[in-house]
Amino acid sequence: MLVTARRYAYITSIMSTTPNLLQVQGGAKGFGGQSLFRDATFAVNAGEHVGVIGPNGAGKTTLFKILIGDEALDDGQLIRSRELSLGYLSQHDNWKPEETGNQFLERTSRLPIWQTKAMGKELLLTEELYAKPIMSLSGGFRMRIKLVGLLGQNPNLMLLDEPTNYLDLETTLLLEKFLQNFDGAFLLISHDREFLKRTTDHILEIEGGDITKFNGNIDDYFEQKEMLRAQLEARAQTLADKRKSILDFVARFGAKATKARQAQSRLKTLEKMETIELKPLPIGAAIRIPPPSHVGKAVLKLSGAELGYPSKTVLRDVSLEILRGDHVAVVGLNGAGKSTLLKSLAGTLELKSGSRETGHQVRVSIFNQHVAEVLEPERTVLECLELAAHPEVTRQDILDMAGSLLFSGDSARKKVRVLSGGEKSRVALGQILLQKAPCLLLDEPTNHLDFQTVEALTRALADYPGTFVAVSHDRGFIRRISTKILEVSAGDVLLYPGTYDEYVWNLQRRLAEGAERDEAEGRSMRRDSAAPGRSGAFETGGDRRAAKKEREKKARALERRIREIEAELEKLENENRALNEKIVSGTGPTLELSKQMGDNGARIQALEAEWLDVSEQLQALAAET
Repeated sequence: MLVTARRYAYITSIMSTTPNLLQVQGGAKGFGGQSLFRDATFAVNAGEHVGVIGPNGAGKTTLFKILIGDEALDDGQLIRSRELSLGYLSQHDNWKPEETGNQFLERTSRLPIWQTKAMGKELLLTEELYAKPIMSLSGGFRMRIKLVGLLGQNPNLMLLDEPTNYLDLETTLLLEKFLQNFDGAFLLISHDREFLKRTTDHILEIEGGDITKFNGNIDDYFEQKEMLRAQLEARAQTLADKRKSILDFVARFGAKATKARQAQSRLKTLEKMETIELKPLPIGAAIRIPPPSHVGKAVLKLSGAELGYPSKTVLRDVSLEILRGDHVAVVGLNGAGKSTLLKSLAGTLELKSGSRETGHQVRVSIFNQHVAEVLEPERTVLECLELAAHPEVTRQDILDMAGSLLFSGDSARKKVRVLSGGEKSRVALGQILLQKAPCLLLDEPTNHLDFQTVEALTRALADYPGTFVAVSHDRGFIRRISTKILEVSAGDVLLYPGTYDEYVWNLQRRLAEGAERDEAEGRSMRRDSAAPGRSGAFETGGDRRAAKKEREKKARALERRIREIEAELEKLENENRALNEKIVSGTGPTLELSKQMGDNGARIQALEAEWLDVSEQLQALAAET
């Protein structure tokens, strides 16, 4: 019997009693003689929130095209439930030039427009925004309208292909909350680990020609992968020892008449023994950025600067100083001026007024999505990296950089003209990292990178002795690399006094307050309409004391719930540690223990979300006193 991690994970996934929306059975797909996946068998059940992960080129988007009917399986079956209503959110825009949000919804929605808008109220879109041409809106608002249009198709299964790419943090947080509360099922392709952790309860992995479904979020997935690998390795070693013992016995006694029957019997046992398939572990990318040239303490400075374009001022009176070793994250809404700031710091965008100074012997290198457009089409990947590299960078450094950015062997000798947009972007990033520039300016460097490469870049930048300024929508990336936060808002650039986590928390609070304010205004209007003759009331001292007493009562209840959640979390975490020890030691039924761990993981995720919600309610009460 062949035992693999894929077979084991499939067995656990089909134990669900939730109705199937669609199934793939024995599916296979390839292009140009190259197999993307084979013998793929999995199901998506009603209400499941599934993250789809895998290396670039593994077949994630192709799988989506198969599910919506744009592509066909080479072999196997795709079975759709009669209850299935499928909605697809692609990476490409599907609106017409000059089309407004209202016109887009009228064209694409199956439901009445008012009902469609009501379903998307959490996305904080106003009637004023719906009335504007979609192309005049920021990327974040375009994505929100596209998502509302998808809701208008009333799907019970959504396919979302990289929805967070290029989104500002505010829209990402709103999308995250929306997906957490979505009653239907969805498949979500994303390389953003933080986003996947907060929105999914299953992971569908496409890797090495296999498609495997795991219970739990992305953190649970990595834990299960490690656990299953350890278990299979231990079992494989046990079987290898047993085989060696049998073969040694046969070699020693097979020729003796008195032992021949025993030898034959043991050989038959050997034939019936199960086979463990252990696939090679994926090579972990390790990006090594050559150390920068030595410079003085002052690296880059703007004084009284006005930034923007001849016909438009974007940022006013900008004064900031970047020092050697600073790791600066730039945060703010899309359209606020983050990219304008980076271009001005780089000197590629001339200041409208004020001054820009660089330190002694400081060279500045900038990476943005447009850098890839100037690559020479007839150059190979390696030639592009060699031309950009600092003279002190070795050939091996260049080869290592190419490999860590997923260009190894023949792919490193591809010409730029045959590369995809994502591949060109990775080449451009490699060029920047090889220049030994004392100051790096990085605009969305993690786009088009898979999990392993983002992790490698994160570690490399966190340990980088030089200076950099980075813009990214990836919260985990920014949290781990930054030591300073610059907030771009309302035409100003200010040093944020707290950590990145505190910035995210404050933004979440502002969004929640905005939603609560909208809801409170709605309640107030309903009360006014119910009592049209009622005039404004004066709050007495007795009213204030009663309100304070009510707040204190509510605060005690919230504090009690926090203690209950923390106690249950501790219990579940201790239980999972004990279950994991049993699995590793082989002292219990692995299938049942793993399922219990997955169930506990899902419960832990729900409790953590509730803890955050209750804590925010408690803080809001404290602010009222």
